[in-house]
Parts: sequence; C-alpha cells; structure tokens
Amino acid sequence: MIDKFILSYVQKIVLEPEKVKIVKRVIEDNFYEIEILASSVDAGRLIGKDGKMIGAMKTFISGLKAKDGSSYRIVVKPI
Repeated sequence: MIDKFILSYVQKIVLEPEKVKIVKRVIEDNFYEIEILASSVDAGRLIGKDGKMIGAMKTFISGLKAKDGSSYRIVVKPI
C-alpha cells in the first residue's frame, strides 16, 4: 500500500516518471526500507532544497506508523 502511494506521489514530482522504481525491503519485524530509484536529476528533485521534499515525505509516512505499527526508512538513489 505505502509503496504504491509513494510511486504515484513521486511520479507527479519527477521529470521522467517512467524511470522511477520503488523497492520495499524488510529490515526487521515491522521495519521496512523503501528505496526510490530515479534518474540523477530527479533524485535531486526528490530530495529537494535542504532535504525539505524528502523530509515532507518522511513526515507523512511517519503518520502511517500509528495506523499499522510499522516504521519506514526512505532512501533516494540515482539510477
């Protein structure tokens, strides 16, 4: 669920939405890493100035912890 939301959200921000990929990995019980793979230009857009864009995504996703009890770490990597 969260990975589909992030994919649709990220595709609205980037310049090359067809190149964006989301990888969700289980780190521990109830702890997941969500890796956003995008072109190098789009990776910069996703992180944002002073990390504000990625910070906003992390804040939104932290609200999901109250709903399902899982924690998430978001990582943006250029392809």
